[in-house]
Amino acid sequence: MRIYGVTGWKNAGKTGLMERLVTEITGRGITVSTVKHAHHTFDVDHPGKDSHRHRVAGATEVLLASRNRFALMHELREEAEPTLDELLSKLTPVDLVLVEGYKRDRHPKVEAFRAETGNDLIAQGDPTIQAVASDTPMDLDRPVFDLNDTTAIADFILSEVGL
Repeated sequence: MRIYGVTGWKNAGKTGLMERLVTEITGRGITVSTVKHAHHTFDVDHPGKDSHRHRVAGATEVLLASRNRFALMHELREEAEPTLDELLSKLTPVDLVLVEGYKRDRHPKVEAFRAETGNDLIAQGDPTIQAVASDTPMDLDRPVFDLNDTTAIADFILSEVGL
């Protein structure tokens, strides 16, 4: 599987760019999966539901399945957070995995950047960032795309990974 990241600071437009890229790339007949890193506690389960009750009772994993989808919840309890490579090994093979976040990992990335957030550009100190998708023009040593030019960004990523 080929992997490419979308990174940036909070409110930089990462999730919107990811959503548009998935739509654009899958529309070309390429299979895509995504990995999203969360820095906060999250829960896809709901108190009172059977699966939640199983987890609270102490189950390490709960697999919730229907005819439309399945979700595997794994409680880390005292385990360390899995690495990106460990998580990628759990995915069914696809043509491309787009990774949101994981800015410190060493895979190639596009940085989403919005000037209004007031954050510094990560790309200036990070050689894994191959391009920047920005809402403002910039002069950099790597390609800069308009943050909303999804087609051009997708073309760049697919060229980078050989698809």
